[in-house]
Amino acid sequence: NLGCPQRAAYVGHFGSYLLDSKDRQLVLDVVRAASEAVKIPIFCKIRLLDTLDDTIELCRQLRQAGAALIAIHGRYRASFERKGPSARDGPAKLDQIAAVKQALGPTFPILSNGNVMSYNDVVNNMEETGADGIMSAEGLLDNPALFLERFGTRDGDGDNAMMVIQPSPLPGGNGGDAFLASNEAKNKKKRKLLKKLREIVRIEDKIKANGESSIDKSQREKLATKNDVEKELAAIDTEEKYEEGEDNPSTSSSLPTAMSVPLKWLYDQSIDRILLAYEYLGLARRYPVKIRSVIFHTRRMCRDVLNEYQLMEECVACKSIDEVEAVLKKLEQYRSNPDSFFYDRDKAKREKEALEKKRREEGKRKAFEARMVRKAKREGLNDLEFYLRQGSELPTVEIVQWLRTLPREEQMKEWKEREHSQHCLSYHLDATGCKRDRACAFLHVEAKGDNTFVEQDEVAG
Repeated sequence: NLGCPQRAAYVGHFGSYLLDSKDRQLVLDVVRAASEAVKIPIFCKIRLLDTLDDTIELCRQLRQAGAALIAIHGRYRASFERKGPSARDGPAKLDQIAAVKQALGPTFPILSNGNVMSYNDVVNNMEETGADGIMSAEGLLDNPALFLERFGTRDGDGDNAMMVIQPSPLPGGNGGDAFLASNEAKNKKKRKLLKKLREIVRIEDKIKANGESSIDKSQREKLATKNDVEKELAAIDTEEKYEEGEDNPSTSSSLPTAMSVPLKWLYDQSIDRILLAYEYLGLARRYPVKIRSVIFHTRRMCRDVLNEYQLMEECVACKSIDEVEAVLKKLEQYRSNPDSFFYDRDKAKREKEALEKKRREEGKRKAFEARMVRKAKREGLNDLEFYLRQGSELPTVEIVQWLRTLPREEQMKEWKEREHSQHCLSYHLDATGCKRDRACAFLHVEAKGDNTFVEQDEVAG
C-alpha cells in the first residue's frame, strides 16, 4: 500500500510517503523480494506523483520489480501539514490514469481508483480510463451494494439470481450462531494475546536500549508472562489449522453449500441501509474484526438514520456486535413507529459541543504545524517537517490509566519517551483536565480506545 496519506503514515514513514525518489530503491527492493518469495501475485496501490511522466516511470519500475497489478488513486499525495494538492482536493484525475494505462500497454492490469459514487461512475470510469478494473473506497463505505448492478439490472426478466454461500449473512439467513459465537470469542482472545506480546516486545526493546533498571515492577510482571502468552497463542494456531482442514480429515472433502437468491430481492434489500447493516453484522460475526471496525462501517452505512434518531453517540459507544445490533433494532422501531421517538435536546447540545471542540482542535493542529515549520526554518533544517514527527503518537486509554499512578516527574519522562509530547499531558492525566483549555498550545484529543478514531483519517488512502 503506497497510497496512504494519513499523518500516521508520515510519522511511520509508510504509505504515500514512500513515493519520494529517495525511497524508490527501497520500494522496488520490497516488491522484488515479495514477488520472489511467494507464488501469489503482488499488487501495489499508488497515488499520482507530481508529474505524469514521474507516475508512468514509477509504474514501469514497479512492473519490472515484480508487481503483477497496480491500482492508481487519481489524486496527489498529501503533505503532512495538508497544504497544496492533497488527498481529497477535487475530483480524481482520470485522464492521468488513462495515460498510464496506455503507456503500460493492454497486457498489464491497471485499476482506477477515485470518482466512484454510483454504478454509472464505475461504467464511465472504465470507459474513460481503459482500466482493467475499478476500486472504490468512499462510495462503497456509504453503499456496500454499489457494485450489485454488475450482476444484472433490477428490472430484468425476473429470473436473474445469484448463488450465495450458506450459512448466509443475509437477514433471515442461517447464521450458525453457536459456531459464530465460539469463533468470535476465540478471535477476541487471540487479539488480546497478540496485544500482550507486542507490549512485551516493547519492554524487551526498552531493556536493550536503556538497561534493566529502565523498567518498573508492572513491566517486569508482564515480561514474566511471555512464555505463557506464547504457549496460548500456539495452542490457538494449532486449533485453527485443525478447523481449516490442514490436519482434520473430516474437512478435506467437504464443500460449502449454496442457495439461489433472486437478484430483485437483493435490490430490495440494498436500498434499505439498516438491512445492509444487518448483513454486515452477519459477516462480522463470521469473520471477526475489531469492534471499532464494526462501528465504523455501521455508522457509515446508517449515518443519516443514526443522526435522524440521535443514536450516533450510542452506536459509537458500543462494546460488542450485540450492542450494535440493539442500536439497529431501535432504528427499526423508531422508523416503523415515529411516535415512539422523542427528540433529546440535551443530547443535541452535547453533539453540537463535540463538533465545536473538534473544529477548535483542527485549528490548533494547523497553528501547531505552522509553528513547528517556522522553528525548523529558523534552525536552518532542510527537513521542514522534522518537528512535526516528534511526539505525535496519541496515547492509549491503558497508557493514560497507568501514567496516572506515577509521580509527576516520572509522568513527564514517560510522556516524552513514549512520543506523546505534541499532546497535552494535563488534559490526559490531571483530574480536573487542562486549566488553560482553549488557550493551551498542545493538542486536546481523546486517548485511543477500542472505539475511538477520526473518520477522515480512518478512510484516507
